[in-house]
Amino acid sequence: MIGIDKINFFTPNTYIDLVKLATYRGVDPDKYTIGIGQSKMAVPTITQDTVSMGANAAFPILEKKDLTAIDLVVVGTETGIDESKSAAAFIHQLLGIHPFAKSIEIKQACYGATAGLMMARDFVKTHPGRKALVIGSDISRYGLNTSGEVTQGAGAVAMLISENPRILAIEDTSIAMSENIFDFWRPNYSDTAIVDGKFSNEAYVKFFNLLWTKFTEETTYSLDDISAFCFHLPYTKMGKKALLPLLENESAGVKEKLLAHYDLSTEYTRNIGNIYTGSLYLSFMSLLDNQTTSLKPNDLIAFFSYGSGAVGEIFSGRLIEGYEKHLDTANHKDMLTDRYDLSIEEYETIFNKEIPKTDGIHSLDEEKYEKGTFYLSHISNHQRHYEKRQ
Repeated sequence: MIGIDKINFFTPNTYIDLVKLATYRGVDPDKYTIGIGQSKMAVPTITQDTVSMGANAAFPILEKKDLTAIDLVVVGTETGIDESKSAAAFIHQLLGIHPFAKSIEIKQACYGATAGLMMARDFVKTHPGRKALVIGSDISRYGLNTSGEVTQGAGAVAMLISENPRILAIEDTSIAMSENIFDFWRPNYSDTAIVDGKFSNEAYVKFFNLLWTKFTEETTYSLDDISAFCFHLPYTKMGKKALLPLLENESAGVKEKLLAHYDLSTEYTRNIGNIYTGSLYLSFMSLLDNQTTSLKPNDLIAFFSYGSGAVGEIFSGRLIEGYEKHLDTANHKDMLTDRYDLSIEEYETIFNKEIPKTDGIHSLDEEKYEKGTFYLSHISNHQRHYEKRQ
């Protein structure tokens, strides 16, 4: 039995309220809060990037015994900070993991962390007693006053994968598919993504339907067997577009169960925004943290991962007896409650700041806003340097 032994997320301490933003942009707030289902959007300062957020997500869940047992560090991201060097190399050092570990980065849009999870599962199978750390860390950027502005966000998820996991045992059967399409992409020369929104929604639903059909053939599972379905959520209404047609011919009990759990799984995304590779696993944590007694040990959870361009996968796992004792629910909710509510002027100022691209030493300071344990402190001759708050 191999799966998720520990799991945690991190999001920056700064956010913009979307009712405030809608009012400023001259848009009906219901378009944001009801139409796409978003309430708040995480806004990272220049001192929080893919590396620091990933390290901040992983640090609270790792004990000394984990640091000596982790032989694989995988970071899934589509907002890496170097075209050559992996974010995992930085994170490996920041966390103090022993030197004889592989540290790599995976890119395939929002699917990267799932690719890392499957790699980690297979690695642990062939390396008894060892562990793997999987991180999904991203910053979603489309630009100020653009059609995609309201679906931005930032954050990271960290998962410790081991034998005899205490939260979720991942089942062996999973179904993936690939198709070379342009629903969402970002050329190397662009700081923001290019999106064909209507086509991307259609592709997401198409992948889900094809994968679900194949998954049910391979496993003989039906929706009645599943206690909850977690989705990659670029915004909270997206997964529902795929799920609702599937429920049309189901019993009232199945519909009620899956839709109630779906709503619980969207709470964190609603208040953080799109975090790309970590989004699916943020929805999983939201589900576990916000349900009370509706999920039992051995309940089957299904997962739909989608990365534009495109790769998708459906897999499943079973909750472990006592899983609720190994969640960090209170700290998760405190993190969201205690954030700094940015003014419009502060939001746009932070958004427009850029990393210095010239030679020399450039100190970076966002102490007014910043609360992360790890942060980007300075750039020295094009090298990023991170520090840990004491």
